[in-house]
Amino acid sequence: MSFRTAHFTVATRFALIEHGRNRFAMVLVALFVPVWTTLAYLAMPDDPARMRLRATGETLAPHGNELTEISGALNAVTLITGFMMFAATFSGSGFDRRLALAGYPRVPLVLAKVTALALVSAVVAGYATAVTCLAWTPRQPLLLAAALFCAGLTYGALGVGFGSLLRREVEGMFAIVMTSIIDLALQNPVTSSGADAPVVRYLPSYGAMQASTAAGFSSSPVPGHLAVQLAWFAAAALVAVAGFRRSTRSSLSSGAPAPPPRQEGGTVGLPAPRRSAASSPTPPPTPTTPPTVSDTEAD
Repeated sequence: MSFRTAHFTVATRFALIEHGRNRFAMVLVALFVPVWTTLAYLAMPDDPARMRLRATGETLAPHGNELTEISGALNAVTLITGFMMFAATFSGSGFDRRLALAGYPRVPLVLAKVTALALVSAVVAGYATAVTCLAWTPRQPLLLAAALFCAGLTYGALGVGFGSLLRREVEGMFAIVMTSIIDLALQNPVTSSGADAPVVRYLPSYGAMQASTAAGFSSSPVPGHLAVQLAWFAAAALVAVAGFRRSTRSSLSSGAPAPPPRQEGGTVGLPAPRRSAASSPTPPPTPTTPPTVSDTEAD
């Protein structure tokens, strides 16, 4: 379908309004990010945790509480963006379906969701980076913000996919929470002895975890791992687009009744109601003429 700027503007405005109505998400952004990252920083011991950073090949010994706070910031960003995009997609799926069936182009609808996702990820990632810098100073704050932003994009796209494919709200929430917890818990060397295992390379936030760790404790840039995270976002976005297309597809192409016939004058004619043989009225019997008596027979 054709793309028009007006369609994109209207769809983006509705997408942002939908996010603004999610009061619970606003509370999560305001309170969950600082509370979770601060607790991770204060509760964990500050003993050095020796680790090998695959992104740079360096052997580092960061403080355990600082490393856990980075993992907590990633966990907060992925949970919030995934939750917000899932909630908006799940609650607005009926509205999107009606728009698509009415002829509204799907391309502006998809681009509007991507724009809203980028804005949400940027706000949450910037906020989480600022909260982290209040406790200690990462060596590369901009790289940390970029890593959090890319992780938010990935989980936001997963939230759109879950919202389009899953039938119940509790299923999507459970999928987002468990994916984020398993993903990041296995990569934290403080809580997981298998953080250096080869299998962690295939986790959704591997690139963001490597880039954010390098941002906190190394001065080496790691654009390759940001690219890895963006590749995960692209894969999640394909799943989300497929789910969105499936949820907004028209059912008129299969199993639809035939259009009513048109009469000679061009007006639409309504078919006559069908009656079964049992319910059809029985025509009245044809009266018979009684025989006449002739005069000779009367005599």
